[in-house]
Amino acid sequence: MNTAYNTLPDIILEPMVRAALAEDLGTYGDITTRAVIDPATEYAARLNAREHGVVSGMQIAKIAFSLVDPELVVETVLADGSVCKPGDTLMRVTGRASSILMGERVALNFAGRLSGIATLTSKFAAETIGTKTRVTCTRKTTPGLRTVEKQAVLHGGGFNHRFGLSDAIMIKDNHIAAAGSIEIALERAVAVASHMVRIEIEVDTLEQLQQVLDAKGAHVVLLDNMDTPTLIEAVKMVDGRLTVEASGNMKLDRIKEVAATGVDYISSGALTHSAPNMDIGLDF
Repeated sequence: MNTAYNTLPDIILEPMVRAALAEDLGTYGDITTRAVIDPATEYAARLNAREHGVVSGMQIAKIAFSLVDPELVVETVLADGSVCKPGDTLMRVTGRASSILMGERVALNFAGRLSGIATLTSKFAAETIGTKTRVTCTRKTTPGLRTVEKQAVLHGGGFNHRFGLSDAIMIKDNHIAAAGSIEIALERAVAVASHMVRIEIEVDTLEQLQQVLDAKGAHVVLLDNMDTPTLIEAVKMVDGRLTVEASGNMKLDRIKEVAATGVDYISSGALTHSAPNMDIGLDF
């Protein structure tokens, strides 16, 4: 995996980490640590995995500790995108104990959430091995955390769908209903689309798919909530003329059979909205 490509500039990540630290420290800081820990006390701490998974959020955890105390020495042992097992050390942090404790929860919250997404994504991606199909996320992300959750999908071996409404023209069922027809919607989209913008359109039936093929103008067709036999027929109808995406109720136990139909992409909101947290702890 190209981990360099899947690393974002710190300046993009810092605002959300600052916001999370401000939320946790509140108006008066960590009163427990101030009451209990001598400011001169120094410790070495480790972020340890407590289950198997794929690591994500180490870059963010490092930023969290560094923002709390730039003098902390933070060493990433397993980079984002690495596979881990129970007991593996992901990160070492050395310095003032009070600073480590102030950054602990924010670092763990990000690392656990994002590693959970990366781990689930890796399971989805494993089901497509031997096919051309790529697994991709959706916009069903935690508000304010879309960038890092989509980054975690990359760490897990998945791919990213659009990041927002301005990335591409994606004509869904409600757009078609409001426009009046598939033909009208595509005609209007083609009229305003830049040469840099792709057009995707969602269909629910083979009849709608045929209308898309007849109307022309689309680059990608999204086959929504189709059963497997219908997906097979749809891929035959498209015959390579469009990029084909399957979506709707794409759970882990169905990915292998859908990938075998020949679709180019399977998009699943579950990668981000239903990923369980990965258990990671900080130990002194």
